[in-house]
Amino acid sequence: MKNILRYRKFLCLTQQDMAQFLKISVQAYRNKESGRSSFNDSEKIKVRQLFRKEGLTDLTIDDIFFNEVVSQSIVSNSEEVKQ
Repeated sequence: MKNILRYRKFLCLTQQDMAQFLKISVQAYRNKESGRSSFNDSEKIKVRQLFRKEGLTDLTIDDIFFNEVVSQSIVSNSEEVKQ
């Protein structure tokens, strides 16, 4: 789950922001982000939609939840968009 942490921090979102967005407790979110429990499919879709809304338009569910390394091109492209 380290990718979701990196993307969340890149977008300056807190765990509380994410928990509120997903309508779960902060502790439940922490458990999911740390890998102690799993995100369900609807939560994965919601997270992807949020991240895309925040500017990471090319991000996939695989990028967030399954790929081991955050794609530098995605982060670089979104930084250019923010400027």
